[in-house]
Amino acid sequence: MTDSTMRALRLGTRRSKLAMAQSGHVAEAVRELTGRPVELVEITTYGDTSREHLAQIGGTGVFVSALRDALLAGEIDFAVHSLKDLPTAQPGNLTLAAVPVRVDPRDALIARDGLTFEELTADEGRVARIGTGSPRRMAQLNAWARSLGRRVETVPIRGNIDSRLGFVEKGELDGVVLAAAGLTRIGRIDEATQLLSPDVVLPAPGQGALAVECAAVNADLAAQLAELDDPFTRAAVTAERSLLAALEAGCSAPVGALADLRADEQAATEMRLRGVVGSTDGSVLVQLSTTGHVPASPDDMTAPLNMGRELAAEMLAKGAAGLMGERAL
Repeated sequence: MTDSTMRALRLGTRRSKLAMAQSGHVAEAVRELTGRPVELVEITTYGDTSREHLAQIGGTGVFVSALRDALLAGEIDFAVHSLKDLPTAQPGNLTLAAVPVRVDPRDALIARDGLTFEELTADEGRVARIGTGSPRRMAQLNAWARSLGRRVETVPIRGNIDSRLGFVEKGELDGVVLAAAGLTRIGRIDEATQLLSPDVVLPAPGQGALAVECAAVNADLAAQLAELDDPFTRAAVTAERSLLAALEAGCSAPVGALADLRADEQAATEMRLRGVVGSTDGSVLVQLSTTGHVPASPDDMTAPLNMGRELAAEMLAKGAAGLMGERAL
């Protein structure tokens, strides 16, 4: 056995509790897969150190560029990202080696007194204050409240999961909305008072999925990591991210997307893609859906790519372009 096969693989990760938890799961899977030890290398990204709101710093790539720099410099062997943080354009010198099985893509509400969104907004004498750093969530929460004939105040917040939940625990906010996947991965999903149906709040493209990335020159490692790939998850997030790319929007734009796989008794045969773009006050939403076939081969993502582009074209024709702050009009 050579030194290169015995040497520990270096997995680059952000320092947050959530990033460390999800990277730890991948590290264990890679240990089992390769028989090699895996060590976590903690890397601080711009998104971790900036105190500005994500909508101000652009969102796209702020959590991944430092990890990618470390990959290309040979300081780490592979990296684990939250897929929703990745820019939609994949650099040629990096390989998206695996997209493991996705966990729950929905958003979760954590509210005071165990209340649901409908209950929070029912008190006519009090406007519920709900924290989120996402323009996408703001748009859909405000639209949902409007559909109920009510109103909420969406409050921009930043910080890790613990600090966000703290706003509710301390009584500073009536509720916060976070990704269910993140709460699940750090063992706090039981604190969610409501899992938000995609029928009212579509998640961010790629939400709930992880991306395992390595340098393109490291073909042997990429081939091993590919064993962690789930073809159905990859097809779904490819469609969602294709929609996002065709809208020319970054992850701080108010865009939601979710691809569902519909299965018969044998296998998944059809995929439905839903997309939404909205004004942050919820007064205008452009929401459309389309269906298509699940790819016959995991290596051919033409159908999901086309689904995303076609749905984006329909949404742009319905007025989506004017609702996205990052799009160059």
